[in-house]
Amino acid sequence: MFSFKLSSDFVYKYINREVNWGYKDAGGNSLGEITFIRSYSRLLEDGSKERWYQVCERVINGMYSIQKNHCLANRLPWDDEQAKISAEEAYERMFEFKWLPPGRGLWMMGSSYVMEKKNSAALQNCAFVSTGDITSDDPAEPFAFLMEASMLGVGVGFDTKAGYKSIVIHNPDKKRVRKFVIEDSREGWVESVKLLLNSYLKANQPKYTFDYSLVRGPGLPIKGFGGTSSGPDPLILLHKQIENIFEKRENTTLTTRDVVDIANLIGVCVVAGNVRRSAELAMGQPNDSDFINLKNPEVFPERNSYDPNNPGWGWMSNNSLEVSVGSDYSKFVENIRLNGEPGLLWMDVTRSYGRLADPANNLDWRVKGYNPCAEQSLESYELCTLVEVFLNRHNSIQDFLRTLKFAYMYGKTVTLVPTHWEKTNAIMQRNRRIGCSISGIAAFADNNGLPELRNWMDNGYGEIKRWDKVYSEWLCIRESIKTTTVKPSGSVSILSGSTPGVHWSPGGSYFLRAIRFANHDPMVLSFIEAGYKIEDDLVSANTKVVYFPVHSENGRSEKDVSIFEKVNLAATAQRNWSDNSVSVTVSFDAKNEGEHVETVLHMYEGQLKTISFLPMGNTVYPQQPYTQISRAEYEEYLGKLALVNFDKIYLNGALEAVGEAFCTTDRCEIPALRTPGAAEFEDNEGDSGRVSISR
Repeated sequence: MFSFKLSSDFVYKYINREVNWGYKDAGGNSLGEITFIRSYSRLLEDGSKERWYQVCERVINGMYSIQKNHCLANRLPWDDEQAKISAEEAYERMFEFKWLPPGRGLWMMGSSYVMEKKNSAALQNCAFVSTGDITSDDPAEPFAFLMEASMLGVGVGFDTKAGYKSIVIHNPDKKRVRKFVIEDSREGWVESVKLLLNSYLKANQPKYTFDYSLVRGPGLPIKGFGGTSSGPDPLILLHKQIENIFEKRENTTLTTRDVVDIANLIGVCVVAGNVRRSAELAMGQPNDSDFINLKNPEVFPERNSYDPNNPGWGWMSNNSLEVSVGSDYSKFVENIRLNGEPGLLWMDVTRSYGRLADPANNLDWRVKGYNPCAEQSLESYELCTLVEVFLNRHNSIQDFLRTLKFAYMYGKTVTLVPTHWEKTNAIMQRNRRIGCSISGIAAFADNNGLPELRNWMDNGYGEIKRWDKVYSEWLCIRESIKTTTVKPSGSVSILSGSTPGVHWSPGGSYFLRAIRFANHDPMVLSFIEAGYKIEDDLVSANTKVVYFPVHSENGRSEKDVSIFEKVNLAATAQRNWSDNSVSVTVSFDAKNEGEHVETVLHMYEGQLKTISFLPMGNTVYPQQPYTQISRAEYEEYLGKLALVNFDKIYLNGALEAVGEAFCTTDRCEIPALRTPGAAEFEDNEGDSGRVSISR
């Protein structure tokens, strides 16, 4: 499977080397290692789970094999000895958490899905599709792409522009009934939804009935890509819900609400039964009152219901508005003060600029929208290629600059592998867009000051641009249209013990970190035996929520930092580092800082490309990923815990890794119920991720 392999003698040196996991508690359990086992450690042929040294080996072998295959296929120079030296340094720096692929890469790089099928879709974090690209020949195509990408674990942003195109709704011809037998495959599910949508969005189409008999039952493993089957029930429900949308609607036109409902219902189907995590961003227009109220339960109670017998679907997407510098924000500010939405996307700045420290270049004039976490500007049908560097693991700028070489190289290498979507390949191979992200920004600024942070960012950006020129010439491909970003991070930052992205620690010095596991995951039994607090997930079926006590050394928490300082740090990163965007959710004290939201928007418009907000202390969202606790509570909880038997889990005690979905963080796994009553806040800790993205 690999044309390049690290030597066994080299890898052997790491077998018994201690791993410096992030967030190791005084009792010896490490949240970093638990997260690794849950999300990124694949099953080996003997039924055991990968150790960290093996994941590093798989990733590096896959990365350098892709480069070698590209060179050999194109008859370009390749030096095995030089590659060996480079790969060993890349391995060492990855092992020490100086850089990491995104969770998608940790999980899938070097797997047979990528190496043998030569398909990079599983390595991509996120995507965007414009429903404005809808065609009369195949109006369901954008929704089919969204569904298939979501089933691959790719988060998808979409716009509502199909709702402005006067697309007429038709009734299928009930005299021409066609039976479609759904294959037990991702393609089979997607094709069934595509046929159903087109039967309403195209004239003179037959009426489809569906045969679900070939779809495997619930709980059975999905080979190759990992996870377990949910059975056909979520798909049956989705078909019924789509029919309900269009029932008695003949000769009316598709609305923006229809667009979001279809996309959200598809997302709910994908995540049902804990099969695959998903994320969506819905991008609407400022004059669309229906879109702005889509999460208001008083206006749309059914789509925002939390009745377990009749659940809604409005929580599935982060709803944001396309705005431009100089917009009137006053009509959105009250909603933002109450519940954080809508987010704002300045598309004029996005299309004109890379880093805001540099002159306008208009390189991204084709961009249509953003991924669900809003750190990557994307064309329609384009995907995100991400990688991450951790400032907390570097003691000098020289060490940081050296790590950037290998992080950049990973991102550029992924662009050498096509996806199975021809339309996507045409865009991605033209743009070669990557997003080399940095995490630990807030802690670094606290410890070293903003001038030093700007110095690292400016020099780091120049280093990446230098390597892009060198490697693009060697690989004989174009230089990347954009190269840097700040993603929200999340699970991956836990491995290194870093503050996530541009955010301060949501939990302060002591907090409970909620992580979700499938009910049938044997790890849950280990946590029960060790004494951890465990609850049934209130949102996702067949899921447990386990609470882990964490003591962080990352300094100030988000509640100690003003709304102005948070936005200023994001603007610093947008100016000095990211030529894509900066994913930032600005948490604020609702009682004392809510009045400053509009001021902040006017102060910093033109200095950011995207932003979202979240009132701190929000008690609307149950089972929040971070809950601040006192030192006494931490020590009391820790005293009740036994040491988890990790060897037992590695050898025979866990399922296939679930993988990290999309671009985001587990902190975004909050049901995004938006209620007018959300203004009543307590003083406990809130979330600082881009919310509205859920399991």
